[in-house]
Amino acid sequence: MTESTIDFTLPLSRTGDPLIELRGVSRQFGQQEVLRQVSLSVYAGETLAVIGESGCGKSVTLKLIMALLQPTSGTVCWEGRPVSARSLAEQDEDRLKFGYVFQGAALFDSLDVYENIAFGLRENRALSEREVREIVRARLIEVGLSEQVCSKKPAELSGGMRKRVGLARALALEPEIMLYDEPTTGLDPIMTGVINGLIRQTRERRPVTSLVVTHDMSTVRSVADRVVMLLPLARLGSGERQVIFDGTVDEVFASSNPRVEQFVRGQAGDRMQEHLMVEAG
Repeated sequence: MTESTIDFTLPLSRTGDPLIELRGVSRQFGQQEVLRQVSLSVYAGETLAVIGESGCGKSVTLKLIMALLQPTSGTVCWEGRPVSARSLAEQDEDRLKFGYVFQGAALFDSLDVYENIAFGLRENRALSEREVREIVRARLIEVGLSEQVCSKKPAELSGGMRKRVGLARALALEPEIMLYDEPTTGLDPIMTGVINGLIRQTRERRPVTSLVVTHDMSTVRSVADRVVMLLPLARLGSGERQVIFDGTVDEVFASSNPRVEQFVRGQAGDRMQEHLMVEAG
């Protein structure tokens, strides 16, 4: 395990070259810097959980990995080759290897469940309607939903059902890499357990690599092989790197780094005093 480093150590059970790499990646929005010189490697077959408080750049990291955003500086690589070295057509083709479960599911409000799941298939595969229907049905069953939900609009679904439809849509194209952005946010403990179980099930049934952005430590315990923690840039000391932890699940819960321990155990500590000072203005 290493702390206060941006160079991740390959777990002993992982071999080969990284499937995904961020090499010294920074990202700004106008004058606001969100990520600074972050490097990480993701290896085939592992489930990596990225944790950290709001504003540390977790979701931005996922979007950079999938090339939905471009880095301000640094390089994102897929299978050892920079994304920037690929043509737009190549990027579009390679992006189909990714399944993305967005925060809040991000379903198309105007489409019913069936059309939401079928959308990517229609856009990217030359399939008959019968083949589309069979895939939609199989993915719904896989996430624990019946065909009876096919005609429902997203507004008619509970939060947990929307999350599962979002997962079914992501799985429809049989991705090699699954990206989960806060998959259990807003869910009760029972539904959180269901979603965690589906993430594990997806990996057990398929040779997928997974990245899970989360602040839910039950999700970390349930699904992750490896954990990294980012700190917001505003909380970094001079010369301190943004990734303050890299290690196994057991190691993150046993970490002696006070900021890691504070986050993992949900302790407000000095963060409460910081918020009170901000409110006092």
